[in-house]
Amino acid sequence: MKTLQPPGWAPARGYANGVSARGELVFVAGQIGWNAQQQFETDDFVGQATQALRNVVAVLGEAGARPEHVVRLTWYVVDRGEYLACLPALGAAYRSVMGAHYPAMTAVEVSALIEPRARVEIEATAVVGG
Repeated sequence: MKTLQPPGWAPARGYANGVSARGELVFVAGQIGWNAQQQFETDDFVGQATQALRNVVAVLGEAGARPEHVVRLTWYVVDRGEYLACLPALGAAYRSVMGAHYPAMTAVEVSALIEPRARVEIEATAVVGG
C-alpha cells in the first residue's frame, strides 16, 4: 500500500488523501455500534464508533485481512457536532482498534441511519496480498 500525498499539500491529519494498493479487494458493509448479537451496549458516540470499528475488524478477519489492509473508510454520522466534539476521544478509540494506520477516509452527516439507536455507521475497503 502506498499513501498518496501531492507535493506542496499540507499533511492530512488522521487520514490519507489517497492510497494505492494491489491485491484481493475486501469490501466490508456498513457496521454500526452493536455487538455480535445485534444489541447496543451504549448510546455513547465514541462507544458506538469503537464497537463499529471492532465489527469492521472482525469482518476483515474472515478474509485474512487486518486493520493495516484497509485502504478506505467511510463514516456516516447522525450528528456532525457530536462527531466534532468527540474528536480527541474518537482518535484514541480509533488507534486502540485500528492502530496508527490512516487510510483514505470520508465522513458525512446523514439525517438518520436505518437502526434508530445507531449514532455512526462505518464501511471499509481493504486490499490483501499483492
